[in-house]
Amino acid sequence: MYTYSTKGTCSRQIIFDVDEENKVRNVKFIGGCSGNLQGVAKLVEGRPVDEVRTLLRGIKCRNNTSCPDQLSQALDEYLKQRSQQQ
Repeated sequence: MYTYSTKGTCSRQIIFDVDEENKVRNVKFIGGCSGNLQGVAKLVEGRPVDEVRTLLRGIKCRNNTSCPDQLSQALDEYLKQRSQQQ
């Protein structure tokens, strides 16, 4: 389970897993627009990390970011930390 603290959005944190096939699993947003974020979580479930990053990067809401954009940034940070551990 990976936890990312968001910046500039109504949601405060994003929690997710990445499985052994590098697919996004169990996304949960803490705070934010519940219905919309449940939809985002369902839509990315089981998709490859790189696909999700590409799809969601750059979506804007307020503060020049959005909850989907923050998920893309969370996945970037996850990959960076994973590569540093190897």
